[in-house]
Amino acid sequence: MDSRRKKGEGSIRERKDGRWEGRFTVGASPHDGKTISKSVMGKTYDEVSEKLKKAINDANRKKSINTGTLTVADWMMIWFDTYSRPVIRDSTAESYQSHMKNHIFPAIGEISLDSLTSPDIQTMYNTIKASGRINRKDLSEGVELSSHTIRGIHALLRQCLEQAVRERRIRFNPVEACKLPPKEQNEMKVIPPEKVGVYLKYAEKRGVLAMLFLALSSGLRRGELLALLWSDLNIENSTIAVTKQVSGRKGNLVVSSPKTPNSIRTLAIPKQAVELLISEHARHPDNIYMFPSPKTGKMYYPDSVGRLHKKVLEDAGLEMIRFHDLRHTFATLAIQNGVDIKTLSSMLGHYSAGFTLDTYAHVSTKMQREAANKMGKFMKNAVHMNEG
Repeated sequence: MDSRRKKGEGSIRERKDGRWEGRFTVGASPHDGKTISKSVMGKTYDEVSEKLKKAINDANRKKSINTGTLTVADWMMIWFDTYSRPVIRDSTAESYQSHMKNHIFPAIGEISLDSLTSPDIQTMYNTIKASGRINRKDLSEGVELSSHTIRGIHALLRQCLEQAVRERRIRFNPVEACKLPPKEQNEMKVIPPEKVGVYLKYAEKRGVLAMLFLALSSGLRRGELLALLWSDLNIENSTIAVTKQVSGRKGNLVVSSPKTPNSIRTLAIPKQAVELLISEHARHPDNIYMFPSPKTGKMYYPDSVGRLHKKVLEDAGLEMIRFHDLRHTFATLAIQNGVDIKTLSSMLGHYSAGFTLDTYAHVSTKMQREAANKMGKFMKNAVHMNEG
């Protein structure tokens, strides 16, 4: 059996032994001009089809490198496989691959690397900002991409092309001259201080008081919270070791290192939180997880906890906010109660106090205004007293 394919895609046939073989041409011998072919083997047609596609792409990329005719797509795959993929998280790798497949390659992938210009890149940004994916059949039906996505694509391209500059494949980085859409200022929502007690009351009724109390009193990210083991709690010192996080990808739970090196930290928590955790552990004393799912006995799936959080908000009659906004609530309350920015930054696992200050600038600005008003009243009274 032989399966005919388009030119350049190789050929696939079923062998007499039941296995499938894919063959493709890689070039000609410099000695006698005879065709040089390579093959891949597999148990099924689909398996061989995937192997053949990868082998052809790898061969073409190698040929491009040797002849100096790299396209943008060629170089990006070399950079991704060699420099980026080994050192980034799986979720980041998936994001990069999505950006390349859906946006970058359809727009500028076939352009020669050394011919790529800033206008080429800027045109891509403008088009995908307005119409979404470039490879949609009807751009008029595309969904406008957010500024956040465009800036993410820009950051990916900048890293990739900067490496090309270092290797002297190109003379300068063309992304540096491009203009980006402004950062989107998303309104930060928090639970009002006077409503925190109501939220926790209904969390207790749902049987998740310890988990949500810890979230609100520590600022832990959801993935960090759900990855906690009972052994991470130091009862004597009232601290928690944050060394991992869990995420849900393609229906599976994936445990990995925290978001950044700064996110690995030992966090002091209130004694009330410790007491609640001890009571929580008594409900499942033989389980290693601090907050095991009642259905599986293992780590909660992050989306499940997100839905549970929304149910608590509904029960309490509160405005819908994301689970991540519990972290913002913690930070806002901490600042309003006098916790300094450097300490808060350390507790949140931010990479710098400057980032924390920038993130919660609206809170400190409001507090400064309130402080100014108080000082104004004081000075006004002082003047009147002097006049009297």
